[in-house]
Amino acid sequence: MSINNINNINNNGQKQVIDNQKVNQQQTQNQQANEAAAKSTSSQPVRQDSVSLTQSAQQLAQVQKKSAEAPVNQEKVDRLKKAIQSGEYSVNPDSLAKNIALQESEIFGRN
Repeated sequence: MSINNINNINNNGQKQVIDNQKVNQQQTQNQQANEAAAKSTSSQPVRQDSVSLTQSAQQLAQVQKKSAEAPVNQEKVDRLKKAIQSGEYSVNPDSLAKNIALQESEIFGRN
């Protein structure tokens, strides 16, 4: 039995040495891979994102900004809201059609 124990000790000792060697080898490989990745990352120029807006988008942004800054007659808005909610607000279809046609001719240059 003592011989077997010696063999087991020797085998376990050898196995530990081999395991330690493998662990050290893996750690070295990982460290080398990390260093290589760091070098390749640092040698490449950093890319930056950029955005460019079309002329239409720029004009839309300007219109939105102007509309946000435009003065609002809050009293008139409140009166119209109340009239619509109570059913007292009526639309004159002839006047509405005339104003729509007038705005279209101003916008599109039609007479």
